[in-house]
Amino acid sequence: MVKQSIIGLTVAVFLVLAILIGVSIHTLYSKKDISFDPKLHEISGIEFDKRQRLWAINDSGDDPKLYQINKDGSIAKEILVTNAKNIDWEDMTQNTFGHFFLGDFGNNDNKRRWLTIYKIENPIDIKGETTEAEIIKFNYPELTDRPVKPGDRNYDLEAFVSYKRHLYLFTKNRTEPFDGITNLYKVGDHAANFDAQLIGSFKTCTTMEKLCWITSAALSPNREKLALLDSTSIWLFENFEGDNFFSGDVSRIDLGIVTQKEAITFFDDNTIVFTDEAFKGIGGNAYSIKLDEVEKRPMPKQVGRTQKER
Repeated sequence: MVKQSIIGLTVAVFLVLAILIGVSIHTLYSKKDISFDPKLHEISGIEFDKRQRLWAINDSGDDPKLYQINKDGSIAKEILVTNAKNIDWEDMTQNTFGHFFLGDFGNNDNKRRWLTIYKIENPIDIKGETTEAEIIKFNYPELTDRPVKPGDRNYDLEAFVSYKRHLYLFTKNRTEPFDGITNLYKVGDHAANFDAQLIGSFKTCTTMEKLCWITSAALSPNREKLALLDSTSIWLFENFEGDNFFSGDVSRIDLGIVTQKEAITFFDDNTIVFTDEAFKGIGGNAYSIKLDEVEKRPMPKQVGRTQKER
């Protein structure tokens, strides 16, 4: 009798898990729009140009290229940035003029001292297959030549946005133990060498680092909504004051099953598009959500730390 009870309980647990996994998969795949060309196997940044055409970049290992993507996920055009290197391209954003910024600032081991952002002209104005970039360099003043202590490993970077005349950088936390905090830094948006200014921080979650890492960021066209992406969710910030993005209302949008989600952007003020990498038959797609149709779970406000408070 006891053995039968244990077997019955085990079956029930597996059934519940199967149902939860099925719901989680449906939550994500119900939002799927397209699957990408296999050449775009590690998309790390996406943006729509002023004609609403989708562009993407690959992570490290690829040439320093942008890819224009057709509506079926195939590649329409490739543009080589002739004076750039793809050491670790991790995100892409644009300003209100349509200039694209390509972030070569991946810093997995927290050892890179000078990081690079390439600024290129509006892709609409690029007639051929090559372009040159304006080069922005920056460092973290807090990151010295001394080895970084495990609890301070918060200098990796995969997310940024352009706001007015500055670029805002959201770190990918690699602290041990993992504390879930993304730090917000600020640099200029023109060719120069900058000391990144620490202006705030936000704690996502501490469940597991790979679930809570911030891997991409986006601002809505009207500059009134900020979206941060991790493996399971979108963190949406609204009603903030100026560039104090963490000062307003915060909500979380569940994206379903865990996949390696790496890039996010706004199509319009109400539509968000995000992508994930392919792994064992799962992912490698673009998905979209309508903010007025999804469930947004309100989150407690946090008092973001500033450089002075640190």
